[in-house]
Amino acid sequence: VQLQASGGGLVQAGGSLRLSCAASGRAFTYPLAWFRQAPGKEREFVAAISWSGGTTRYADSVKGRFTISRDNNVKNAMYLQMNTLKPEDTAVYYCAAAATISSLVRNGDYWGQGTQVTVSS
Repeated sequence: VQLQASGGGLVQAGGSLRLSCAASGRAFTYPLAWFRQAPGKEREFVAAISWSGGTTRYADSVKGRFTISRDNNVKNAMYLQMNTLKPEDTAVYYCAAAATISSLVRNGDYWGQGTQVTVSS
């Protein structure tokens, strides 16, 4: 299972970014999720999606602003569309996989390298 996150960058508050997570190996058959870790803080769950894409989960702090999706057919990739970004969204964002979505919202079994998102005020 290999995961690689990309798409981070610097954006002003209120702006948007789209993160991508390329999945290889068996990763595309797993539920996938995004986590983030801000400086000096613990890593936290952001959003998760089932293999079929039919079930999604979001942290309360991002509901209504972030949308998780995945492409199992062409690109074997997962995405996080982030709108109305706030300075408190600044963090390193990681993609993760686990056997079930219920366990994935707590922690991942497989992790990719992170991508930095910085939101300026």
